[in-house]
Amino acid sequence: MVAPARAAAAIEHPDPRPGIDGRDVLTAEHLAAFPDAVLEIYDMIREIPHVADGIGCACGCTAFPTYRSLLTCYQAGGMAMGCPICQGEARLAYRRHQEGQSLEQIRRAIDARWG
Repeated sequence: MVAPARAAAAIEHPDPRPGIDGRDVLTAEHLAAFPDAVLEIYDMIREIPHVADGIGCACGCTAFPTYRSLLTCYQAGGMAMGCPICQGEARLAYRRHQEGQSLEQIRRAIDARWG
């Protein structure tokens, strides 16, 4: 007997805060021990904080008491420097934002991949 398929748990996406910026995203100085590819992802998030603040993360970040959104993963105490899910969501969000997609379209793409 085959068990029925279960729907994946939905990622909770917060509303982005008005006026949010990337000033708290870790800089190259904080990430000196990491490869350039990781630094590039942090730079991407610094460019789109208003998008990242409206995206939930699908990894374990939500368990941290200071977690709010994907943007949080790129600030002090976040786990994006070593997490392939945080990094993958950021790359997808950045690319789709560069393509002109809306936050809702980006969320749907993230949900389809990680939700």
